[in-house]
Amino acid sequence: MRAFAELLDRLSLTGSRNAKLVLLRDYLRVTPDPDRGWALAALTGELSFDSAKPAMIRRAVEARVDPVLFRWSYDYVGDLAETVALIWPGNPDHRPNREPELGEIVDALSTAKRGEVQGLIEGWLDALAPKGRWALLKLVTGALRVGLSARLAKTATAMVRPETASEAPDPAGGEATIALDPVDVSEIEEVWHGLEPPYADLFAWLEGRAERPSPDAPGRFRPVMLAVAIDEAVDFAKLAPADYAAEWKWDGIRVQAVIEAGVKRLYSRTGDEISGSFPDVMNALAFEGAIDGELLVWREGQVAPFGDLQQRLNRKTIDTKTMAAYPAAIVAYDALAVDGEDIRARPLRERRERLEAMVAGHTGDRLHLSPVVAYDSWNALAVLRADPPVGAAAEGLMLKRWDSAYVAGRPKGPWFKWKRDPHAIDCVLMYAQRGHGKRSSFYSDFTFGVWTPEGVLTPVGKAYFGFTDEELKQLDKFVRDHTIDRFGPVRSVRAERDFGLVLEIAFEGLNRSPRHKSGVAMRFPRIGRIRWDKPAREAATIAEVMDLLDAIEGGGGRLAKAG
Repeated sequence: MRAFAELLDRLSLTGSRNAKLVLLRDYLRVTPDPDRGWALAALTGELSFDSAKPAMIRRAVEARVDPVLFRWSYDYVGDLAETVALIWPGNPDHRPNREPELGEIVDALSTAKRGEVQGLIEGWLDALAPKGRWALLKLVTGALRVGLSARLAKTATAMVRPETASEAPDPAGGEATIALDPVDVSEIEEVWHGLEPPYADLFAWLEGRAERPSPDAPGRFRPVMLAVAIDEAVDFAKLAPADYAAEWKWDGIRVQAVIEAGVKRLYSRTGDEISGSFPDVMNALAFEGAIDGELLVWREGQVAPFGDLQQRLNRKTIDTKTMAAYPAAIVAYDALAVDGEDIRARPLRERRERLEAMVAGHTGDRLHLSPVVAYDSWNALAVLRADPPVGAAAEGLMLKRWDSAYVAGRPKGPWFKWKRDPHAIDCVLMYAQRGHGKRSSFYSDFTFGVWTPEGVLTPVGKAYFGFTDEELKQLDKFVRDHTIDRFGPVRSVRAERDFGLVLEIAFEGLNRSPRHKSGVAMRFPRIGRIRWDKPAREAATIAEVMDLLDAIEGGGGRLAKAG
């Protein structure tokens, strides 16, 4: 457990992507099975403990220390695991002789009854040093916020493969005699859904001790192909319009729908299976193969705003009422496999023909074809991008070379994304909350609002990025200097017509939202600028926000049959 705790601590304090990769690679190379496999499962979200709840941890610590002291400490630190790790007093009379190993903890929690879990956690907290306690609590609560995505963890896993033949272990104990080819992360993603933690067969393959696990399981995930943002000033001069197909970049979530040998699965772009959240879609699909597309809410023949889709995301189960109110569908971009044949290596033009045949032969309203946009010049396409006939449902355009193969990752050249320019409005800072990890000492999560006709502020969004480290310090100081009230971990900041901090908020779109007091929700808000120079009374009004929402929605969300 000590090595895992050290890994989490260093990952949480490291901002560099490459440094994180090296840290995890080195851990996986030297840590024995099964601990390294359980660590990988935890970091990729494949390990969870339903019987361990934050409330249980609070009860445990309040039985050891004064509850008021704990609550004050929690309010100051802002993170449950870190607070408990620091304040836990231990029990010298019952201290175990040694620290538990990661595998021991996983095995114990996997078999323990609910009533036994709190006692197990208390015993481990007694045995561990503060850093180990923090890692334990992050593990059992599933809150491993260390700035490492599941794909980045898989990338580091691919790097476990020795870089030279002399580094490769020999199962017989001698020096390696064969060279091992490098492994790309896409090779791991191809086999990932056929593996089970703690991944002994995966590491055996990476270290040259066994064959690669089979990638041919029906219903498997294919690593997605991604686009790069186009540089209008540079790229268009090098590209010929006739070489590229243009499609709308739909405002939903990228998915992969797979039906093979009776196995039906729906994956997110990162390979997470989300079939259980969309049974209405999966039950209606009827093809043999794998398609790449966008998951959207489809109502009365048109694409609904992204806010409707949000009503269905991040749910393990879904009721019939919600499915009826927010009917989901897939707008298909590409065909990856058809009738048992993998066609990713074929050119887009051929894959498109196969996709059109798949969709044309499909009945019902759950699968649609993303149309090709007709254009004859980049200028003509720019006009469509600025004022798309599909309105709020389109984030911009995709450009794909007609002769491109479907290649995992983000290759430069075959595919480009050309997003619409973001919207921006001036808002007033209203509330602030501490961040997590290396930001736990700073107020870095900011709620902002606009003026109502009554001259008061109503919240319209929350942002926690878009500023530099120096600007974060300035924002944190402003919050501390102008706090007027506290609500648990949240501070209310002075915000009046004649005094307040104006923030220019950039965002991708607006949605109507009855769950929000203002009636609107922002899509991907971020702080564009801190307007130290602007008086608070000159910030936007809710009427201006609603006018912008009406303008965004004015184009509708219908699939344009252009081309």
